[in-house]
Amino acid sequence: MAFVWFVLAAIVTVYAAMKLSTYADVISTKTAMGGLLVGTLLLAGATSLPEVTTSLSAVLIGNNDIAIGNVLGSNLFNVFILACFDLYYRKKKLFLQASNDHLYTAGLGLLLTLLVMVALTLRIDYTILGMGIDSILIVVIYIAGISIIGRLSKSDQSLPQAEEHVTATPAKESSEFTMSVKHAVIGFIIAAIVIMGAGTVLSIMGDQIAVITGLGSSFVGSFLVAATTSLPEAVSVLVALRLKNINLAMGSILGSNIFNMLILAGSDLIYREGAIITSVSDSHLTTAIGVTILSVIAIWAVLMKKATSTFKYVLPSLLVVIVYFVSSYLIFVNS
Repeated sequence: MAFVWFVLAAIVTVYAAMKLSTYADVISTKTAMGGLLVGTLLLAGATSLPEVTTSLSAVLIGNNDIAIGNVLGSNLFNVFILACFDLYYRKKKLFLQASNDHLYTAGLGLLLTLLVMVALTLRIDYTILGMGIDSILIVVIYIAGISIIGRLSKSDQSLPQAEEHVTATPAKESSEFTMSVKHAVIGFIIAAIVIMGAGTVLSIMGDQIAVITGLGSSFVGSFLVAATTSLPEAVSVLVALRLKNINLAMGSILGSNIFNMLILAGSDLIYREGAIITSVSDSHLTTAIGVTILSVIAIWAVLMKKATSTFKYVLPSLLVVIVYFVSSYLIFVNS
């Protein structure tokens, strides 16, 4: 029954995520926010709700490895998702149309991942008000980074040109085209609440599956639970790409990765026996290194705007796929 409930929760998560992406596209095209900001802040936060409920409930049931593995594993899987869709749409070279502003988000994600890598290596068990010093630094850097990204994005004059391409194409779905912003916001909130409930079920069932299979909580958290809680990101990217909203797709993935680091800090706040980083398996360092490598490749991909051939264009995505499978194997071995 643990597997049955896990699959049912995953299906509910995917359906709610499809709705989330549609509502987010309406909000991005009918308000002044634009695809990049809606993707980086609104959609990224909402599609990360399964990670929120999964990690926090994992701490409450005493399984910190699932909590941390879910966050880092989701970040690993998120970049893998982006690479897979990039390879699928390789002939259209959609990601060449993405705004350079995504470099700020990718850079912030890389900085936060490096911080977690250092924390997993040093394992400093020093807390302030129940939070590890590393988690406090994550929160401070996240808030500062998001505020800087918001200012830089508003000052970028190239973004409206990207949005013109977006609004010119999606006349496919008349219901989406005629949907009001109020309707989209209400639907977005309801879908987000559904995802939160499904995420809690995923966490509890993932803990049971780790016991039943004997695979270990760190691997189940970093691979099985992380991949499942990342399904909303996968669906949101697919829907955004079909709507030709490139900035929404990329912003959703990169924004989710930095938001997930905030979840790690939130998990530390709930854990009352010291810094949560000091209580988890060493195998999470392998995941963090994998995320760091993928973040560097993602930055390279955004910078590579002059791909002359299809092979040069898909090279970053091919590297991401290879690093993902190598990292997954190493996580399994170390777990």
